[in-house]
Amino acid sequence: MSNLNEKKILIIAADGFQQEEFFEPLEYMRDQGADVHVASMKTEPIKADSEEQREYTPELTFGDVNVADYDGLIIPGGLKNPDTLRQQDDAVRIVREFAEAGKTIGAICHGPWLLAEADVIEGRELTSYPSIQTDMRNAGGRWTDSETVTDNGFVTSRKPADIPAFNRKLVEEINEGRHERTFTRDFRQREIKRAA
Repeated sequence: MSNLNEKKILIIAADGFQQEEFFEPLEYMRDQGADVHVASMKTEPIKADSEEQREYTPELTFGDVNVADYDGLIIPGGLKNPDTLRQQDDAVRIVREFAEAGKTIGAICHGPWLLAEADVIEGRELTSYPSIQTDMRNAGGRWTDSETVTDNGFVTSRKPADIPAFNRKLVEEINEGRHERTFTRDFRQREIKRAA
């Protein structure tokens, strides 16, 4: 199996994350040898949206994140977590910077909401929790009902049952390194049009 020794991965999350979609990738990536950090709005414990309400204390805030330090980004789902994240300018900036740098981004369940907010899915094939497929299409994505969908460094999945495939595909993509794409040029052209 591939390993992630000397790789650094960032997870961004807020209160209300889906417990398995946060902890299983976190633990899997650490078991693969990666140095995994969690960022949130503040470095106080965040809670899962579950009966157990399992907590995690983030190592840094969104404002502390230097995208150049990381090889991959993971956005867990849950309903509340990505809805909160897409309202945080720094969280949206982080997603945009990972995409512009061609780095691997994994988003599961409702996590792709943040990809839409960052305006980085136009023309990409992806999946998500089925209830937000219209949002994905409206943001320019090509939505597919599949366990995991990979499009040039973006890895998306639908639900907790998909986590094993999601984790394996993330490791593969992170080990491939930077993903060259016309994305940066396309993104900048959209920004120029917006500013005009």
